[in-house]
Amino acid sequence: MRLLELEGLHLMAGMRTLVAPLSLRIEPGEQVALIGASGAGKTSLLHAMALALAPVAGTLRLAGEDAWDLSSRDRHRLRRALMLAPQHPPLPPRQRVVTAVLAGQLPGASMSQTLRMLFSPNEAQARLAFEALDRLELGDRLWSRVDQLSGGERQRVAIARLLVSKARLWLADEPLSALDPQRAQRVLEVLRDGARARDRTLVCSLHQVELACRLFPRVIALREGRLVYDGPPRGLGARELDEIYADLLNEPPPATADELSHAAVPQAMCR
Repeated sequence: MRLLELEGLHLMAGMRTLVAPLSLRIEPGEQVALIGASGAGKTSLLHAMALALAPVAGTLRLAGEDAWDLSSRDRHRLRRALMLAPQHPPLPPRQRVVTAVLAGQLPGASMSQTLRMLFSPNEAQARLAFEALDRLELGDRLWSRVDQLSGGERQRVAIARLLVSKARLWLADEPLSALDPQRAQRVLEVLRDGARARDRTLVCSLHQVELACRLFPRVIALREGRLVYDGPPRGLGARELDEIYADLLNEPPPATADELSHAAVPQAMCR
């Protein structure tokens, strides 16, 4: 059974099209990179996959169930099969990091388990959170407060939450945007290897095209809300990338090195 199946999915905000009708099938255990310029529809598509954004047309099936044909209660149950790590994680500032990570285990937990994880995690739970953080070079932040973390550290906490979750579908939205290039690659490798080790399905939106092509066997590209590529990295060359990022070609060059690394048209071929 396919884990995720989109048929003619159409997303809008008011009169503005976010994602034009598209069809996708993602199998259990697949690892998929989602690329495209800013505003191409990557975040909207991930939110739809997370059942957080209802389509105006088309269907979305998760584990064989038509998500938007279900009652709100059954759709909430279905959401337990997935977890989204947003680009800017909405972590409560006074929350401890250990609690923020263990929140990845809350879907499906009993009331007593939830209270224990939120207010008094036991040794096994703290160890689980520590091991996930340690893989992301954040083990020493286990008992820190969230408001003591940098933006990049918060992003890694959101990834640690994925690593401890019981969700079958991991969705990560620009998880590397606040990280330097060297650490970004290590973090992406931890995320990819963690998904593979636990047979999880991973869909990750990225601006780092070279990393997407090097570390993912399948790349999906959006342009202006439309699907323009879906296949192996070897099919993406300079011509294809120019088409995907065509909206950037006529823009003035970014003013800073950081803007350049995140916004410039990729020049390297994926082949």
